[in-house]
Amino acid sequence: MKNVVNIEKEYTGDVWQKALDKAYQKIKKDVEIPGFRKGNVPKEMYLNKYGIESLFNDAIDEILTSEYATVMEESNLQPVIKPSVDVKSVDAEKLVLSYIIITAPEVKLGDYKNLGIKKGKVTVTAKEVDEEIKHRANHLAELVVKDDGKVADGNIIVIDFKGFVDGKEFEGGAAENYQLEVGSHTFIPGFEEGLIGMRLNEEKDLNLKFPENYVENLKGKDVVFKVKIKAIKERVLPELNKEFYEDLGYKDVNTEEELKSKVKEEIQARKKNEVENKYINECLEKALSNMEVEINPEIIDEEVHRMINEIDNNMKAQGISLEDYMKFTGTNHDTLHKELENDATKRVKERLLLEKVAEVEKIEPSKDEIKKRTTELASHYGVSEEELLKEIGGEEVVKYDAKMNSAIKIITE
Repeated sequence: MKNVVNIEKEYTGDVWQKALDKAYQKIKKDVEIPGFRKGNVPKEMYLNKYGIESLFNDAIDEILTSEYATVMEESNLQPVIKPSVDVKSVDAEKLVLSYIIITAPEVKLGDYKNLGIKKGKVTVTAKEVDEEIKHRANHLAELVVKDDGKVADGNIIVIDFKGFVDGKEFEGGAAENYQLEVGSHTFIPGFEEGLIGMRLNEEKDLNLKFPENYVENLKGKDVVFKVKIKAIKERVLPELNKEFYEDLGYKDVNTEEELKSKVKEEIQARKKNEVENKYINECLEKALSNMEVEINPEIIDEEVHRMINEIDNNMKAQGISLEDYMKFTGTNHDTLHKELENDATKRVKERLLLEKVAEVEKIEPSKDEIKKRTTELASHYGVSEEELLKEIGGEEVVKYDAKMNSAIKIITE
């Protein structure tokens, strides 16, 4: 590919011999040969026994330690991922290394303005507000036993049940004192519906059929569940009063109308954010479809590893190791890598798109814009500006973020 540069370097004479000598000095302290104290074996004696080839790896490391940065600087290239190094040949007299540098792929922008994408409108109905309040009230509801009541949709019940297929109890199909919210669709279709109207201590056989998309050994089969109701509870919602409003976190709300107004504002803000994100994504997808770029597999591979590292850090924050996460999700490093490749490709393409737009549009954030973006990010993450800059790596990172943010605004205008 055009953005891959191979720089071949030869190391001979004193440069290579000094590297070989340093390699020997590094390992000589651990060398033991009968007749010599440990660490005092003459180099010639060592080479006769182990051969000069045993020094090559450490000598190559010595060369890279002193030469790698120089080669990168002399190349005048801007690698987008860490350059790799191949050993072309190595012997006692000469080392030949190939430095492989991958620069940014060539990006050909298509249309990235006036893309014809329409932003959705935000509406909030009175029904949505009422349902949201009811949903929050449910979390504060008291569960009251219905000793003489009947099972109704939304009740919390305790049951014993056993499932039978072809007259035989099947594995995993039975439980005692199982708590179930009727209407939660925890069980197969017809199970919870069949319990409605039953009374305390009543027993019943439910004749049902497993769905076609169920587990292989049970899908589509007839099943009989023997069920007994052991407890019936219903939620008693709290009164809409000052105490309830404070329990929801609204200390400045005094009436139901004020509560509805607050909740409506919150729903509007959430929906507006969702609509805005959807609009941005659709604009980016359209601009990406108009763009031409060929991306090196190595760039995608590095992005995948960055994403895996993000997953690792997120899991560690929850006290879970990456290995345990992969066990829970039934993956391994190879399958996880494969699963992330499409998302990694999209992330790389979006980054290349925004960088090219910023270049074409000559976007260069001012100090005031960088300061404003720093304040916005610090506020978003709930940290001080000093903490933010320390955590993310300094002002240059904020400058880059501000540049990308400006590019997004140009695409979505």
